[in-house]
Amino acid sequence: MEYTVHELGELAGVSPRTVRYYDQIGLLKPAGINPSGYRIYGPAEVDRLQQILFYRELGMNLKKIKKIITAPDFDRERAFQEHREKLLARRAQLDSLLANVEKTIATMKGETKMTDQEKFTGFKSKMIEENEAKYGAEVRAKYGNETVDKSNQKIKNMTKEQYAEFEKLSAQIMTTLKKAFAGGDPAGGLAQEAADLHRQWLGYTWDKYSKEAHAGLAQMYVDDQRFTAYYDQEQPGLAKFLRDAILVYTGTAKN
Repeated sequence: MEYTVHELGELAGVSPRTVRYYDQIGLLKPAGINPSGYRIYGPAEVDRLQQILFYRELGMNLKKIKKIITAPDFDRERAFQEHREKLLARRAQLDSLLANVEKTIATMKGETKMTDQEKFTGFKSKMIEENEAKYGAEVRAKYGNETVDKSNQKIKNMTKEQYAEFEKLSAQIMTTLKKAFAGGDPAGGLAQEAADLHRQWLGYTWDKYSKEAHAGLAQMYVDDQRFTAYYDQEQPGLAKFLRDAILVYTGTAKN
């Protein structure tokens, strides 16, 4: 079956403007133009739009989606297997949050009791799910499934106090890092303090620490634009500065 822009938009639940924009950026080209001059989309385009919308639902930007689905080795079936795994993880996380809410309500009614650790289970699961969705593939490729699985389990096992300290350290790293950045010296005292705070922060999620792994993660902050964007949203150049500070801290900086 063939569809016009308006018909495809209605079928997929997106605006005609969105369909046209996808054409404009080379993400979803029409199969052809009919005698009346309208864009026409066939089965292949319907399938591609479905794929695009799945990636969008998982929070991926259009530039990344285009890079994936236009790659010569793109495997649609494998992509859907990955979608399934991520959606199952999301469902598990939502189920965990729902169970958390229901138990909290029951506790407030005096029907049951809830430990402090249980109160934060859903939120820790959410953090794990979000990290897996954003960085899971790259981190697992770099460090292996066993290492990542142990890290996720360590997060789940955090006590209330450990989780609070983990969050506190995250804020301290950014505050210290921005002050150090103003000085411009990654080998300076404040920069090295930020690097040490970063090491302490990793201790809450890593099964074991090594300087080489710490340096490798720091390099990923620069090589992967998603990591870079996280730090550079606070201050352009912050990701690279943190990388340089960690390389000095771990003794892996090249002279």
